[in-house]
Amino acid sequence: MRVLIRELTPAVARTLPWRALGVGAALGLLLASVPRLPADASFGWPPLTVLRAAALAYALALTFLLDDPARHITSTVPARRALRTGLRLALVTPLTVLWWTAVLLLIPSEVRPPWGAVTVEAAAACALALAAGALAVRLTEEPRPGPSVAAALLFTAIVSPLVLPQRWALFVWPQDKRWDAAHERWAWLLVGAVTALMLCLPEPVRKIQPVRWFRTRPHVDSSPSGV
Repeated sequence: MRVLIRELTPAVARTLPWRALGVGAALGLLLASVPRLPADASFGWPPLTVLRAAALAYALALTFLLDDPARHITSTVPARRALRTGLRLALVTPLTVLWWTAVLLLIPSEVRPPWGAVTVEAAAACALALAAGALAVRLTEEPRPGPSVAAALLFTAIVSPLVLPQRWALFVWPQDKRWDAAHERWAWLLVGAVTALMLCLPEPVRKIQPVRWFRTRPHVDSSPSGV
């Protein structure tokens, strides 16, 4: 197994959507630098809104992580899809942690919101993006479901604050008395998204064709020839 992983890692690394991930990470870092701009150039964006926007930008990039143009070819290789997807996640996770740390450090400490709670929000957004991508790969034959998943995630992020009841609000401010309850819901979303991602990793179960125990004998015409 170790030899297989060592041989498979370079090939998987070459297929990662580095361009999409780079764009999402760069956009997140750019947004995180907004609070350091002068007041007239920052457009009055609160630091919490900046962090949420940065997390969403990177989550949208993660929806492309499981895109595989050669999906129909690699489905027959000895390495299972769970292993290939696990390698993709293992390669990206440390970089994601470093990126988010840099985003938090870009926010001035005097205006930085509670970093633990915001990190739970960011982790849940990334996990939801990955789970949605894994679900699309499992349920469809589309080799590149990333654009559709990204559009669905962006639509959900925009609409959910408008349609969720107040008692289920997710996007609240630290001064709001619902702050702790909202982040309990974020934690449950994180757990649910990770669970869904793990369930979608294995190959889909293929339908087994029924075995015919008896074969019908071919019909032989026993009538005399010429009759």
